[in-house]
Order: sequence, then C-alpha cells, then structure tokens
Amino acid sequence: MTISVTPEVFNFVSFDASLIREIAEGLVTALALDEYSVAIEVDETTPLARLAYQLTTDTISIQAQSGAFEDTRKPRQQSELATAIALGRALLKAKDRATGGFADAPADEALSLAQGAAWDVYALGRLERLGIAANQQRWRYNFRNRHGFSDRSDAAFDHLWASDGLTWDVLDKLSTQVAS
Repeated sequence: MTISVTPEVFNFVSFDASLIREIAEGLVTALALDEYSVAIEVDETTPLARLAYQLTTDTISIQAQSGAFEDTRKPRQQSELATAIALGRALLKAKDRATGGFADAPADEALSLAQGAAWDVYALGRLERLGIAANQQRWRYNFRNRHGFSDRSDAAFDHLWASDGLTWDVLDKLSTQVAS
C-alpha cells in the first residue's frame, strides 16, 4: 500500500501531511483496501469542504478542499475527526464501487441530493462501527433535509446507518421510497 499526500507542506492552513497519511493508512487497513494505492490531494486555497474520488484498477485518488479536513471551531486548523470522516466516506464509496453491488450506481456528480445523502449515511454508519465518532444527529438532519422530516425518513436513516453489505439497488430504493 502506497499513500501519498499533496502538498507535503501546507502554506495556507495548519494541516499535517503525515497526520493525513497516518489516518488514511489506518482506514485503508481497517477497510481491507491494501491492494490500492491512495493519492490524496488537498486544495488548501479554499475553505469549502468538497470531496471527490476516482477509482482505477489499482489507485484511489481523493481530491479534498481544505474545509473537508478543517476543525469547524478553529478555522484553518486540521481536525483529526473531520479528516477521518472525509477520507473514510471517500474510501468506503470507492470500495462499494470496487467490490460489486454498486456497478449500477450513477457517477457521483450524477447522484441526486437524496441519493448522495443516503450513501453518506450508509458510509458513516460503517465508519462509526469502526470507532470513528460520526455525529449521527448532524447526518440525520442532512438526511431529513433531503428526504423529509417524518417517521418514515427516520426509519430509512436508521436502516442505512445500521446496515452492512447493501447494494446500490437497495440503497436507491430506500432513498427513492422515502423521498416520494
């Protein structure tokens, strides 16, 4: 497993490339993605939190805007938890696509807001079971904003959060049934 972080030295934010690499190494091992190289590129020039990834046969490339790794209470400072959650979400989605069951999933940029929120919840529940303390209430609120504030929406959230081994069809059906 090879993990690279660009830039090696940050000039606009107080981030540590070795910490990002260490967090990524732990996640790659925990998620059994050792056969992949991981290339992480951080755009430190923007406070936005956009995160994207690409998967090839042997590499997972992650592009993160610095806001994705930032401590929300301390601007321009890195948060280990935010870094783990952002990298974990990207790595889990890449793993979902690589290991089957998600072959029919649209490209990330073609996902509806509801589909994206549902996939995030599915990823975050799995991260929580790995010991990464995702703020469930924050993600439930995001899910409700995309799927409605109802008992049905909360039941779908709970199902996604607690699940392992879902396929795209199941995830999409849950998302679509709740949103309609």
